[in-house]
Amino acid sequence: MLVSFPGQNNMLVLRSFMILFFSCITIKINLCFPSIPSSLKTLSIDGHFDFEQVEHAAKDFGNRYSYLPLAVLYPKSVSDVATTVNHVWQIGGGSELKVAARGHGHSLQGQAQAHRGVVINMESLQGLKMQVYTGNFPYVDVSGGELWINILRQSLKHGLAPKSWTDYLHLTVGGTLSNAGISGQAFRHGPQISNVYQLEVVTGKGEVVNCSEKQNSDLFYSVLGGLGQFGIITRARISLEPAPEM
Repeated sequence: MLVSFPGQNNMLVLRSFMILFFSCITIKINLCFPSIPSSLKTLSIDGHFDFEQVEHAAKDFGNRYSYLPLAVLYPKSVSDVATTVNHVWQIGGGSELKVAARGHGHSLQGQAQAHRGVVINMESLQGLKMQVYTGNFPYVDVSGGELWINILRQSLKHGLAPKSWTDYLHLTVGGTLSNAGISGQAFRHGPQISNVYQLEVVTGKGEVVNCSEKQNSDLFYSVLGGLGQFGIITRARISLEPAPEM
């Protein structure tokens, strides 16, 4: 004859409850997340997603935060960025899926990271080629993923240079314009965000919008120095001046 004691019954009940509890958590996690990478794979884009090699996107210059994303997007066009952001917006806030634009990853507070989200590698963005315009008010039209060092090299061919740049030039245009862009020239011309004529921005809804001081000015001033919270800069028209001799 088997004899059961009250303590054993309690342990069996507790063990059964714990198994059920963790099973529910596992089911909930499986329901929430695996479907998201699958839906990203169905998007019609020119670039591609990487769901395996994502560790590098969980690091930045600050080395204080490390958030592992679900995927890294390598866009070839602005449409790729817009399509991805719009898809995440359509999913809704219930998924808690986030998107972050990443240039050279020189952020200090994890701004270029997205915990279980999508990181967009802006350096792979291939838009219109860099165009330098000379005249009374010279400027350069350039992709948000372009490096400042390349802008300087190209503009110098025309005897021009950006009015304000960063002391370290191997940074992306979109990255520094999202953070103000302070350098040794700031005392004369102001930070980089004070020397921009026009922006092309992908909004939080995945809309591609051109903005300037007179056109969609609220978006223009919000994005400049906005740490990527108001939109992703995909192209910029930057003021130039005659290049200094030294």
